[in-house]
Amino acid sequence: MISLTRALFGSAALSLIALSPALAQTNITFFYPVQVGGPLTAVVDGYVADFQAQNPDIKVEAVYSGSYTDTTTRALTAARSGTPPTVAVLLATDIYTLIDSGVVEPVDTWIKTDADNTWVDGFMPAYLASARVDGNLWAVPFQRSTAVMYYNKEAYKAAGLDPETPPKTWDEMVEYGKALTTRDAAGNVTQWGLGIPGSSNAVHWMFGALVAQNKGKLSNEDGLYTFFDTPEVIGALQYFVDLSTKHGIHPPGVQEWGTTPSDFLEGRLAMAWHTTGNLGNIRTNAKFDFGVAPYPGNPDPASVLGGGNLYIFEGASDEEKAAAFEFIKFLTSDELLADWGIQTGYVAPRDGSWETQAMKDYVADVPQAEVARRQIAVSVPEISTFEGQRINEVLNAAIQSALTGQATAEAAMQGAQAEAERILSAYR
Repeated sequence: MISLTRALFGSAALSLIALSPALAQTNITFFYPVQVGGPLTAVVDGYVADFQAQNPDIKVEAVYSGSYTDTTTRALTAARSGTPPTVAVLLATDIYTLIDSGVVEPVDTWIKTDADNTWVDGFMPAYLASARVDGNLWAVPFQRSTAVMYYNKEAYKAAGLDPETPPKTWDEMVEYGKALTTRDAAGNVTQWGLGIPGSSNAVHWMFGALVAQNKGKLSNEDGLYTFFDTPEVIGALQYFVDLSTKHGIHPPGVQEWGTTPSDFLEGRLAMAWHTTGNLGNIRTNAKFDFGVAPYPGNPDPASVLGGGNLYIFEGASDEEKAAAFEFIKFLTSDELLADWGIQTGYVAPRDGSWETQAMKDYVADVPQAEVARRQIAVSVPEISTFEGQRINEVLNAAIQSALTGQATAEAAMQGAQAEAERILSAYR
């Protein structure tokens, strides 16, 4: 692992520790969701060690808590029992739930200097927007991403397709998918043209991209309304269903989020939709030449901004919150976010990170890494509402009912909209 900050500051920090053995120490807990493939815990452990070397009066306990959903549930349970984490990486879309639960504190409570304001201004506006509610900054962008399409260049060549020209529209994606779907002598599929995850921990994100490509949206900006039964949303779901039932280029039923990278790496999928946060995993393990492409459109391309933000929890002491704020600034410096992006594939949410020499060298060597950054301009926010987990459960169940043939796309979305209206009406 590249320990960027330790190389820059380690010796000075160790000297400080030697000179100040009796410093009072503030302890903070840091909840981090381990979900995407790759050795992320080792990277985070390195950052924690670097921060503690520079700040010997602060001890960080990193708690690795499973998926985003698992981490949110664990953080809320801990907060309600009086033992909250001090800081946590949770989904950007959890912001309304966390505010409504009264467990997080606005980060701008701790923004007090010109340097702090300059730091805030350095984040990309598209990602900063998902951290603001009612004029307050409630979170800080950290491991952000867009969803991208990975494709097997060798499979493209075998199918007679140009490996440097991925599909740009829905129609082209179907055309490519048919060319890429292969069968054995008995007619069994040996390689599917395309896989789009439809499992519950990701389908609303993948589906949100399809909706955006179809010029629709799933929710409004204040988290109070959903638009599940609009023609654009129903049309997007129908296309998703048709990829399997009509066009025969997608595995039947629900493609699992967790197995999609391995299905792609093992040749079961020629094209796969997934997070740019899996780029590091795929680069390490792919035995074939692969490409990363922006999502297609109908006809205009679109993707969805995803990933996690850093939140400070209300129940911590002022000393702990102050220490958490210093830790957050450390994690979101231009240099560290560049290193994080290089090691993981996440999109560094600061323009300054992309101007570091390390990132310039990386992009020159791995041009696929810049696809996600270029796609930000045509990406929309992920669905985010009050009662976010409940609303997502409703939406996910509806999408899966259509994918598995239990309901038509129209009936599934009409039922989901009625239930979402019932849940959200209490907040209007």
